Amino acid sequence: MNLVDFPAMSRGDLRDLRIGVDTAFRDFTRAYGETLEQMFHPIQVLLIFIENLLIDSPWILVLAAISGLVWALSRSAKIVAGTVIALLLIGYFGMWEDTMRTIAMVAVCTLIAVVIGIPVGILMARTDRANQLITPILDMMQTMPSFVYLIPVVMIFGLGKVPGVIAVVIYAVPPVIRLTNLGIRQVPADVLEAAEAFGSNPRQKLKDVQLPLALPTIMAGVNQTIMMSLAMVVVASMIGVRGLGQPVLQAINNQYFTLGVMNGLAIVAIAIIFDRATQAYGKRLQKHLEAEHG
Repeated sequence: MNLVDFPAMSRGDLRDLRIGVDTAFRDFTRAYGETLEQMFHPIQVLLIFIENLLIDSPWILVLAAISGLVWALSRSAKIVAGTVIALLLIGYFGMWEDTMRTIAMVAVCTLIAVVIGIPVGILMARTDRANQLITPILDMMQTMPSFVYLIPVVMIFGLGKVPGVIAVVIYAVPPVIRLTNLGIRQVPADVLEAAEAFGSNPRQKLKDVQLPLALPTIMAGVNQTIMMSLAMVVVASMIGVRGLGQPVLQAINNQYFTLGVMNGLAIVAIAIIFDRATQAYGKRLQKHLEAEHG
């Protein structure tokens, strides 16, 4: 028995396995590619609509709308002032259009992640079997190198916005699923018993007790999803997603230090704005719930 060389599969068998899997996937994309494209077409329509709305509207209105949204979430004059200054600097340095594209992308990806993530998180919290089945999938989604997601989506959809959105959502959806699950599971048992004593059925318990109490934790998940969507922006630019990621990629290819740093700082500024606003909203929810149940 040879204990020096690992008993690996032969090169021929490995090659046959790879060819078999690649051929099967290629046949799948040829057979169902168009159907899948039509299924995901509404996402493209929504993304283009938000993008055009942000780019074609007068900049002062967009600035006011974003500042108003940040105020509604945070109720903090300091965060709103920081948002206005950051966006004015982004516009002054000629990155307004790319920033609007990036904000549209992150908004659509976060919306999809929340629509998918919260129901899956609820399912995981309701049944231990679902929790055991889905947790390893989430582990794989979070640890698989983000570049790997690009291969199947590009094979099915080609280059463009839709494959970018799918790749970003796969990468960014696990935190909202995990924290929805965690938030619901952390609802105190005595609160649930009291709800049962008042005759609440499982649906009412979820809607009126578990979800409201889990909301600050769910918001922390949404916050992480937004951060991960922004982190994926540069990777998504490799498959034709326009925005702040493309100049960064161009800067890497051509060794343009200033271009890379400026667009990188714009991504950081957007991340800080979203992070502070959603964190402040989560804290407000927490205080509101503590006041209600205090």
